[in-house]
Amino acid sequence: MELTAEERSMAAGDAGEGVRRAIAYQMQVGRFFGAQRMVPITNAHMMGDIEVLGDAGLAFLEEMRLLGARARVPITTNARCIDFDWAERLGQDPGECAKERKVIATLQAMDIMTTDTCINYQTLYQPHLGERVAWGDTGTCIYANSVFGARTNFESGPAALAAAVTGRVPEYGFQLDRHRRGSFVVDVAGARLDDLADWGALGRIIGEYRQSYYAVPVITGIARVPTADELKHLGCALASYGSMAMFHMPGVTPEAPSVEAACGGTAPGTPALVVDDAAIRGVYASYRTAGPEARLVVFSGPQLSLFEIKRLSELFAGRRVAAGSSVFVTSSNGVISAARRLGYLAPLEEAGVAVLEGVCFYILQNLSQMREANGWSTLVSNSAKIVNIIGAHRFRTVLRRTEICVEVACTGRLPDSSM
Repeated sequence: MELTAEERSMAAGDAGEGVRRAIAYQMQVGRFFGAQRMVPITNAHMMGDIEVLGDAGLAFLEEMRLLGARARVPITTNARCIDFDWAERLGQDPGECAKERKVIATLQAMDIMTTDTCINYQTLYQPHLGERVAWGDTGTCIYANSVFGARTNFESGPAALAAAVTGRVPEYGFQLDRHRRGSFVVDVAGARLDDLADWGALGRIIGEYRQSYYAVPVITGIARVPTADELKHLGCALASYGSMAMFHMPGVTPEAPSVEAACGGTAPGTPALVVDDAAIRGVYASYRTAGPEARLVVFSGPQLSLFEIKRLSELFAGRRVAAGSSVFVTSSNGVISAARRLGYLAPLEEAGVAVLEGVCFYILQNLSQMREANGWSTLVSNSAKIVNIIGAHRFRTVLRRTEICVEVACTGRLPDSSM
């Protein structure tokens, strides 16, 4: 790799051992992916919770802090695995809670903003066209690349930390023009896409069709400009089912003024994939359970925006969660604080909904034991991402539209409808 004078100074240890280790790590990553140089970044976002880190990860963070590592560009954290106000009620391990507090303190000592959100792009920072960032969490990355036209790869926790410490990343993958061109066209003119779950179902269909990090779908036939939350659920599903890091939507996303421009100036030809209402219904019909009973409903993964919480507040108003059922909503501190001030949380909490702050449901500490203790078997959600990614915890999962999820929450049963 060709290093600048400043980077060679970092590699020589002139800026301290923490910086030396950070850039040494980045040089290894860059060589692995064939990067020729480093490029400067303006912002970073990293995963940092004890459920993912484990003891070894916590020890790594503490060592980097002791070696003087400190962020030189703004860096925020992804969702945590513990809401300390709920830890005892959820039966989470006190020892792990103590370690989570150590993680938070260690990150803050390195000037990392522990914002605990996987929707940083909705609540904290919106990078601009061509801006280079180093973001972890697949949902944040695909949103940055696609909706903002910023540039990032899926950065692991150590890679995002190293990027914040050095202020740069190796130039490979989606930092390069050639990987950002559309690689196949999807026609969705026959799909109404009326609910967030519909957009997640679309992401599942496309992701399963072409499972590749470097596949970049060009989605055509959109009847209207999607909302930020619709694009969020689409991107999270594409990343979850297809490992995709970018999509184009001609006339909507900034690097796609046309289909031809999205594909690098070439005519794309016949769409590789056509998705209509029947295909979306097929996604809903594909989920199988042991019966109609469903005692767990989750609105999480990604965290909810203020608009999503407002809608749920209206849907749950005057209703009650069914006896023996559990319903979870998760979001960031900023969103929950605003929702409480605006009166959106009261109807949810009066209905018996658990509103958790700063976490995502699928990474909750002790989730498998929680499932067993509460007798949860079927999980229903309007998030295509979470019904896919939570499988490791041995839930039966069902994707349903938002209103049906609320109906399941209040009755404890899945309706016959495939939607």
